[in-house]
Amino acid sequence: MTPPPAGSQKKGLFSREDYLAPPAIPTGQPPKDVLNTIWRKNEVFLDIGQYSIGSFVMILWPLVLISVLYLYFSWTEGAIDYFWGSALLIFLVVGVPLLMLLYSLTKPVPPPARFNRQRREVCVSQKDGSYWIVPWETVVAQAIAMDSVGRHGKTTQGMLVVGFKNPDPNAKEGERDCSMGFSCGGGTTAMCLWECIRSYMEIGPEAVPKCHFEGEKTGRSLLGWFLSIMGDAIRSLLKGNVKSALKDVFFTFFLGAPLGFYLQERKLIPPPDLTDPAIVEWSNPLPSEQWAKRSPEWDEAIRQCEAELAGKAAT
Repeated sequence: MTPPPAGSQKKGLFSREDYLAPPAIPTGQPPKDVLNTIWRKNEVFLDIGQYSIGSFVMILWPLVLISVLYLYFSWTEGAIDYFWGSALLIFLVVGVPLLMLLYSLTKPVPPPARFNRQRREVCVSQKDGSYWIVPWETVVAQAIAMDSVGRHGKTTQGMLVVGFKNPDPNAKEGERDCSMGFSCGGGTTAMCLWECIRSYMEIGPEAVPKCHFEGEKTGRSLLGWFLSIMGDAIRSLLKGNVKSALKDVFFTFFLGAPLGFYLQERKLIPPPDLTDPAIVEWSNPLPSEQWAKRSPEWDEAIRQCEAELAGKAAT
């Protein structure tokens, strides 16, 4: 099935789908690595990973915090009849995800997808240890947003999905494509994250934010992360930016951000590399005269979109 062209949009009653590629035309948004997905960046390739243990921690932390407080007050207030039943229910709701988190910390980090701008190809690793070398101009990108309405108003959740087609025309059913999903929210946020990949491939490494792990040999300690975030809160407060200070405090105490960032760095410094000899050779730089070029259709689509964006900015 051929995906809709980039720049088109499909709206439902509670959903919105923005098609970003192919062709990978500019979205009009600045590249922002909102999930620290850039693991390695140089003149030849960009490594993008979807491992986000920090996000898992910050989703689980409030549940753990509420559960501990509830059990504490149940015990101290003498509600013993409800304590053990509540403890069993909390274990099922919170304990199982917590065990999953602990188990995931023992497993190796999945390798990244490598975007080679000189060859205009993508190396996508598979679960069985094999690799696909996919042409850049066949990569599909889509921003998905879903709205839900509850007691506290409307909330929006979404993600960026980047899809790859198996280059083997004889691939079995179920092995003909694969995808990477990033829970960054849909719409503008997903476009900003996609621009990190698109801008690298179509403009160059200078157009992409610095890798969070670039040049790092060891991460900060848990205490170091706590002091760093609280230091940011104090500096924001001294500048009169109460909203930013409260945001840092909220992330620290109610989302467990220091623990999330600490565990993320423990697993990703240094980030995993692609060590297969064929992929190492594929990742080596090429003479500039051997660099792959855009197809004429792709080039025209990008130029036309850039002209449209420039016209809108001028008005």
